[in-house]
Amino acid sequence: MEYFHANRISNHRTKLKNPCFSPFSAQGTGYAQSVSEVMNVRSSSARNHGLTIFEILLIIVCILLLAALLPPVLVATKRRDSRLSCVSNIKMVNLAFRIWEGDNNNLYPMSVSVTRGGGLELVETGNVASCFQAASNELSTPKILVCPNDWKRRAATNFENDFNNSHISYFLNPDANETYPQMIMDGDDNFIVGGIPVKPGLLQVPTTTSIIWGPGRHGDVPTHHFWLPRPKHFLGNIGFADGSVAEESDLGLESAIVYSTYGTSFPTNRWAIP
Repeated sequence: MEYFHANRISNHRTKLKNPCFSPFSAQGTGYAQSVSEVMNVRSSSARNHGLTIFEILLIIVCILLLAALLPPVLVATKRRDSRLSCVSNIKMVNLAFRIWEGDNNNLYPMSVSVTRGGGLELVETGNVASCFQAASNELSTPKILVCPNDWKRRAATNFENDFNNSHISYFLNPDANETYPQMIMDGDDNFIVGGIPVKPGLLQVPTTTSIIWGPGRHGDVPTHHFWLPRPKHFLGNIGFADGSVAEESDLGLESAIVYSTYGTSFPTNRWAIP
């Protein structure tokens, strides 16, 4: 029994010392073949999964198409958000004016003399800043006086140091009164009258005036997006004496002008352009 055990140990040591013994030798031929087959299959599979030139070109074309289609969508979304922000600005202005008139005999700042804290005499010359300064406590911040799509103007830091017409995007009607809720009181100032962009000052707007919205605000394409087609007609926002705000096309603007003075004692619309 001891001899048999010693013989097994001796044979085991011989196998360990024998450099020819390997799973890849004659005794491990089957195992080696299996390993070789597996490696060949994996190598072949890796080669078969490579992209062809056609597939690479197809991917590039898809990326280029997405790059061409995505910017217009983003621009349209940004323009819509900017229009909504402008409507919100005018609504806040109208709300501030209505709060202000509650303490001033139901009159807006445009109808109250400068000596009584309003801006009547100054707005008659086109100085709309004076009326906004009169209601500065109700407005809280001059940032709402600049349309988000007005690329030519920047908001003033406050109502005292650097505040003037150059920091305002909205016109004012000196004759606006809540007694006539349909009267146009304020709104975007980018008008074209008779084919000419309006200038700062007091603008007379009869009901027969040929007036349209100009470029550079709502419905327009930003100048840095030169690859997008330029629209032929634009939009604009106008506020009314009852505090409401509406986004109007050229036709809607003309209709609002006609109804603005209907039933009032004013023969024409007068707008102070900043």
